[in-house]
Amino acid sequence: MKLTLPTLQKMARNQEKFAALTCYDATFAAVLEQAGVDVLLVGDSLGNVLQGAETTLSVSLEDMIYHTRCVARSASHALIMTDMPFGSYQSSPQQAFANAARILAAGAHMVKIEGGQVMADTIHFLTQRGIPVCAHVGLTPQSIHQLGGYKLQGNNEKSAKQLLDDATALEQAGAGLVVLEVVPAKLAQAITQTLSIPTIGIGAGSHCSGQVLVLHDMLGLYQGKKPRFVKDFFADCQNIQQAIANYVVAVKTGQFPNEEHAF
Repeated sequence: MKLTLPTLQKMARNQEKFAALTCYDATFAAVLEQAGVDVLLVGDSLGNVLQGAETTLSVSLEDMIYHTRCVARSASHALIMTDMPFGSYQSSPQQAFANAARILAAGAHMVKIEGGQVMADTIHFLTQRGIPVCAHVGLTPQSIHQLGGYKLQGNNEKSAKQLLDDATALEQAGAGLVVLEVVPAKLAQAITQTLSIPTIGIGAGSHCSGQVLVLHDMLGLYQGKKPRFVKDFFADCQNIQQAIANYVVAVKTGQFPNEEHAF
């Protein structure tokens, strides 16, 4: 049975956690589905893990369409969510719609857009025209130069209120999900409890409706120091399939993330 946005929303209402991972090709789409992953995120993180870039800023719309098409050819029931890359949606709602339509035509079921209240009009424009949108607040990698690095967000009273206000505004604009990246666990819990749409955490503690990691990170294929919010699920496994299955179980049972992985 195809997993849809209303399915995820129902799972969240029933306090049933869901598991997401990044996915960039047909082979892993099949492997992730077999392991029980609910959401396949065709992430612009492909710029880092596939293309070797330092940031996601060089990833093109054509890159995202190509990899979405690869994933969609193999996925049969998971929800496919694709990042809108930098420069493909910021100019205007009309620009965002034209590019999001191409991403959905490639096989995605939903697009993900980074940014706070400034993106509310764009999200409203898209969702009113049949394009499901996942919002993304907290650490937004496309704004890395403005943020000054990959740093914890919402770690003081003013910025925490701003993130809560952003998430609320984006829900009101029509977002169906919201990613919370690298924010204090207590703030993520407060946002999750405030919103009526599901939250997906990455470095945001255990109280989000679902969790996501970059596939390569959870398989221990990261460069340099391991990020605090990452767990290497391949370390104690004989094969990749088992590592991914263990991740799904850990997310759904609330074993991951624990305090060790939170801020």
